[in-house]
Amino acid sequence: MAFVFARPGSASSASDSGSGSGEDHEAEVHIGDLASSPPKSPLKAPKSPCKASLIKRQKSLIAASSNKSVRVYHTGIRTLYTAGRPPWYDSHGSHKAAFVIGVCGGSASGKTTVAKRIIEMLDVPWVSLLSMDSFYKVLGEKEHKLAGENEYNFDHPDAFDFDLMIKTLKRLKEGKNVEVPVYNFITHGRDKQTKTIYGANVVIFEGIMSFVNKELLELMHMRIFVDTDSDIRLARRLKRDIAERGRELEGVLKQYNKFVKPAFEHYIEPSMTHADIIVPRGGENKVAVSLIVMHVHTQLQKRGFKLRSKLALSANNGTKMPDSLYVLEKTPQVQGLHTFIRNRETSRDEFIFYSKRLMRLLFEYAMSMLPFKSVKVETPQSVLYDGKRLNATKMCNDSPIGGKETEVTLKRKRSSGSVWDKGICGVSILRAGETMEQALCEVCKDIRLGKILIQTNFDTGEPELHYLRLPKDIKETHVMLMDATVATGAAAMMAIRVLLDHDVPEENILLLSLLMAESGVHSVAYAFPKVKIVTTAVDKQVNDKFHILPGIGNFGDRYFGTDLPAEP
Repeated sequence: MAFVFARPGSASSASDSGSGSGEDHEAEVHIGDLASSPPKSPLKAPKSPCKASLIKRQKSLIAASSNKSVRVYHTGIRTLYTAGRPPWYDSHGSHKAAFVIGVCGGSASGKTTVAKRIIEMLDVPWVSLLSMDSFYKVLGEKEHKLAGENEYNFDHPDAFDFDLMIKTLKRLKEGKNVEVPVYNFITHGRDKQTKTIYGANVVIFEGIMSFVNKELLELMHMRIFVDTDSDIRLARRLKRDIAERGRELEGVLKQYNKFVKPAFEHYIEPSMTHADIIVPRGGENKVAVSLIVMHVHTQLQKRGFKLRSKLALSANNGTKMPDSLYVLEKTPQVQGLHTFIRNRETSRDEFIFYSKRLMRLLFEYAMSMLPFKSVKVETPQSVLYDGKRLNATKMCNDSPIGGKETEVTLKRKRSSGSVWDKGICGVSILRAGETMEQALCEVCKDIRLGKILIQTNFDTGEPELHYLRLPKDIKETHVMLMDATVATGAAAMMAIRVLLDHDVPEENILLLSLLMAESGVHSVAYAFPKVKIVTTAVDKQVNDKFHILPGIGNFGDRYFGTDLPAEP
């Protein structure tokens, strides 16, 4: 099965931090194949050329996954990144704040270089870089004129929007995505397009006034001051402003002497007293950067979470099934479908056919849990019928006249799309969850879909978030979160945490799965009691490899035909 991968934590994309919502993210994508578990036997070349190619790719991935030092694989023109974001929450689903590093220093002192050196040496995924330069205030006509004449003071605290800055850094620290303004230094204004940054394990915030505001200081776990000689800073500023920002030499010198130098002496240099570490010579000081990285690694180890082994024991707490669990009625038809998909002798074509039938029943059942409202419609016989319509969208709000919708209103709704699905979106947990998308689209016409890629780290056994793409307005919708099977609930919990960090209300999330283990049900329900858990069956056991018993087997392998050949 082909997957879409992006490496959120690479240094080159650190300012974008790699993840976020749907249209928000234009992440570079790479196609690769991922095997769900290491093989127990040598691989044999099959007769089919396509299958031979697939298994060849699987072999290379599996061999690479056993090498702990390997993070990136290159196969021809394709690149597969394996480093994902480990859990940033505990087994109760409670969020653990990101480690925030503040970097301060004079203009052109090398703050950004130090931040990038830290990112490169950390070599961990999910590092966000936030620059204070993004938060210059929007200038009025008078200020624009002064800026054009080099008479506006950009090096004063009043030039920055500290309220937005603090709000943005707080959200990043809480693991939530943010929309960061893009400031244009040539036009002295903000661009219309914003930059989306997602919450991370480490957030680096850099700027000349980073230590001036008390509320900002309180958000930082580590404070670094970059101390560079004033002559070097001036030389760098001249080169930067003339080459990159289209300024004239005379104007740059005028602004430096009138605003930059006094601001450093009055605001920035005194703030050095708040620093935990002072780095002379900026990014060239490799010893200082190495010491900083060592300390950050220590902090990250303290913040690491081991979830899956705990979650596997969740069913042994002797409690009854949670009220948030909804299981499809065990009719002879449902049991018959389970008989087909659980049978190891079932062919792939039949497995797909009966799985899709079961998925369709699951989604029809889940739809009944969404909010509905009473409406009146006129039948072809000109008789009113008292019906129901989904009330999960602004489009479906009651009309002023007693909740009765006119034909004009209905025509307007139909012209803009299905009146059933505008307040719903589907999000699949790749790869098995992707198999459920077609059934959802058959139940909800024109529904929008998002994707979250979560894979188990072979070394730690813990889930890791690699990639996500979500609809931009997902926080205003009811979300059908799809995964074919849920064993311990580790991947489902990570996906739910992602949705919550995108401001989706917990009560608006429905977790749908064909089969769940009791441990997964209890884990998700305990951490997120408002999430509705909808499934067609619940099995009691999970073995030491976190496989459901009696279970279905590896759903993705059986569905996509990527089962590894048996031993000869």
